[in-house]
Amino acid sequence: MKLLPAFLLCASALLAADAPRRAPGFSLPDVRFNQHDLAENRGKIVILDFVQTNCPACIKLTGVVEQLKAKYGGQVVTMSIVNPPDNLTTVGQFISTYKVTGPVLFDCGQATASYVLIRPDRPTVHFPHVFIIDQDGSIRYHASSDGNPAELEAPALGAAVEGLLQRGQSQKK
Repeated sequence: MKLLPAFLLCASALLAADAPRRAPGFSLPDVRFNQHDLAENRGKIVILDFVQTNCPACIKLTGVVEQLKAKYGGQVVTMSIVNPPDNLTTVGQFISTYKVTGPVLFDCGQATASYVLIRPDRPTVHFPHVFIIDQDGSIRYHASSDGNPAELEAPALGAAVEGLLQRGQSQKK
């Protein structure tokens, strides 16, 4: 009988690991100092990426995100977040060079830490990271440069968005 509580505790921990995590809230400024609040996008799918403007994998991801934004139009919101040493100059050049249409937001590290779950045993962030947040504000997809590179490409990200769009359509019925 003593094993049953331990089994239930382990089973609930496993189920919780598969459960979506609520996306941490933030309000961050863009290059024009306009604030962008994640909560203002409730009801839409949000593709949120954490990048560095001089990172080749980040530049590639930016192109993929722009393709998805063009494909899905108003059904998908895109936001990119940068941290120091990126600044107004590097971000302005990044936006211009790579034709970024979504806002690029400035973080001092708090939003980044809350998304990538920085801890004392994992104090470093490897860029890029991408999160897809569903219409209810839960993280449904996460991929990063320290994982499978195919998860940062258009087929995988597009499939995740398609799944959320289909889920949203079935919930409306």
